[in-house]
Amino acid sequence: MEILVRRTPEEVGVAAADILQPFIENNGVLGLATGSTPTPTYQELIRRHNEDGLSFAGCSAYLLDEYNGLAKEHEQSYYSTIRRELTHHIDIDDAKVHSLDGTADNADQAAADYDQAIKDAGGVDVQILGIGSNGHIAFNEPGSPHDSRTRVIDLHPRTIADNARFFDNESEVPRQALSQGIGTVLEARNLVLIATGENKADAVKAMVEGEVSTDNPASALKSHPNVTVILDEAAASKLEGDYSAS
Repeated sequence: MEILVRRTPEEVGVAAADILQPFIENNGVLGLATGSTPTPTYQELIRRHNEDGLSFAGCSAYLLDEYNGLAKEHEQSYYSTIRRELTHHIDIDDAKVHSLDGTADNADQAAADYDQAIKDAGGVDVQILGIGSNGHIAFNEPGSPHDSRTRVIDLHPRTIADNARFFDNESEVPRQALSQGIGTVLEARNLVLIATGENKADAVKAMVEGEVSTDNPASALKSHPNVTVILDEAAASKLEGDYSAS
């Protein structure tokens, strides 16, 4: 696990884009995360597309997760979010941006089909990840087995509270999600986890310096051979090791 510390979220975004760019240039399969943390990374990739000619035309993408019960047209669905935040601003074919179906009649089957679709695509070359304040990755809450597959998940009250800022009020936040499992995530050939802000510092410390445990889903990343963790100074503030900002 390589740890990179940068001073600001914007510098974190540049560092993440530097790692992602070779995979984009090689027409890779990209694993995309949503939420506020990847926004500076996506803004930097859009800038490189517009100003430097970085092309995504040969790429395909798979989202990590989706709220169960939200239609894709809902502004807070991850289907809509990734298009608003990234893919409508670059030259990737919209049909090659894949997401879970939050309104499927059989959510369990939809999850299994999505897991298989990733395998059929040859797997993800590079997966972008965030980390929740309780250590969740994607929507794999504490207690999730480290070999779990894409499935329906009941969201932890803390996750619901954390995500309420995207909705008019907490009661509108869905209580379930469809999410790639930890085992699914770990099959990506390269992982890039981004964390910014002091509210992520405890989760980052537990992931980097704590024990591997199902109580801390992100700790499973320690078993992966190609993981880069990119932090701003605030998110790195509780680490005891020397990971000086550069």
